[in-house]
Amino acid sequence: MLPATRRALLHRLAVAQSEGRAPSMVAAVVRGGRAVWHGARTSVDGQVPNENVQYRIGSITKTFTAVLVLRLRDEGLVDLGDRLEKHLPGTSAGEATIAELLAHTSGLAAESPAPWWERSPGSLRPELADVLGEQPFLHPAGRRFHYSNPGYTLLGALVERLRGAPWEDVLRREVLEPLGLDRTSAQPSAPHAGGWAVHPWADVLLPEPAEDLGRMAPAGQLWSTTGDLARFAVFLAQGDERVLSAQTVREMRAPAAPAEAADVADGVTYGLGLQIQHRDGRLLVGHSGSLPGFLANLTLSVADDVAAVVLANCTSGPLLSMVGADLVRIVAEAEPRIPEPWRPLPEVDPSVLELAGQWYWGTYAFGLRLTGGGGVSLEPLSGKGRGARFRANGDGTWTGLEGYYAGEVLRPVRRADGSVSHLDLGSFVFTRQPYDETADVPGGVDPEGWRGIG
Repeated sequence: MLPATRRALLHRLAVAQSEGRAPSMVAAVVRGGRAVWHGARTSVDGQVPNENVQYRIGSITKTFTAVLVLRLRDEGLVDLGDRLEKHLPGTSAGEATIAELLAHTSGLAAESPAPWWERSPGSLRPELADVLGEQPFLHPAGRRFHYSNPGYTLLGALVERLRGAPWEDVLRREVLEPLGLDRTSAQPSAPHAGGWAVHPWADVLLPEPAEDLGRMAPAGQLWSTTGDLARFAVFLAQGDERVLSAQTVREMRAPAAPAEAADVADGVTYGLGLQIQHRDGRLLVGHSGSLPGFLANLTLSVADDVAAVVLANCTSGPLLSMVGADLVRIVAEAEPRIPEPWRPLPEVDPSVLELAGQWYWGTYAFGLRLTGGGGVSLEPLSGKGRGARFRANGDGTWTGLEGYYAGEVLRPVRRADGSVSHLDLGSFVFTRQPYDETADVPGGVDPEGWRGIG
């Protein structure tokens, strides 16, 4: 990384620590599958934390729990559409689906009943009923995004039921050990930072308690380091067949919650265990976390191949989601990703090649282009409208991967002589000419053809 980029990163971190009045703040930037920069600022001379010092990461824990649940799905043990009652009977929230719990759309309350769970022992809530309370639902299921810590407590209990082992043990065996995250744990392991509250009107500190969250651990218990979270960011970008495939982590990064008006304006939504935001012209995914004494953020731009991790040991002050997004932006703008060299396709099917080029849906012009792996893309030539990439099905058809045409089948329709009449896409007819009279256009084509008005 260029010296000017490193200085810009350190400057952003230093401003955040100073203006946010954080006792300490550490950060890492990831590119090309590895950490390429570490930075730290501290209020204590001679005690600068490094990439191996643990901080509590709060709700970033939820992303780890989501990984465990998606492993169950990929193994066929659950379906995301299953109601919780099917696998974890007896709770008062059994009507919620697994997908709704992952995406915070179940309608469950945001917090457990009093006392404030983040500052009280988990032993006060020994059972799921103690976490859910008497009225666990506040909203109709699936109607809105409403962040829920009890929801992820239920997902952790689901993991325990189906694996027959404590959540912490399953996490260590199935995620932490395979990814080499040996400095991530449910309990703090030296060296670790202490958590502090900073007085809002004076530069003085108050120690914060570090409670064991008990049943609610899957929602926010973990401690980790910038080094470990940098490796976890690589996994969230690329996948790892020992844990989750690249296809499944892409699924985690896709929006899964309905956005309200304010969310649309702010460009934020939620996937399956991941927060999603559109900022500075780029799509960012990751998660923030907070517990008394600690703040944490992991931000990833897959398109730029840049991720940032920022950790601080204060209850409030610095907005780490903004810091993480800025660290990504600094690198992406100062040292933009160099694309791979263009290379021709290794081979091409002539019957597919003849489909390339211009097509019309009525009078709307589209271009069909061949892509890698036998796929195709269909994009509006005006640059605006419904476009999508399609994956090959192996039988001469393609299935849409995104947008309006996600899941829809694209099929070339041939005449008796083998020539292509038109493309059928979910019943829409695409022809080589606008309303081509030689194609089977629904409603027919006026036999007098195109005309002017005198």
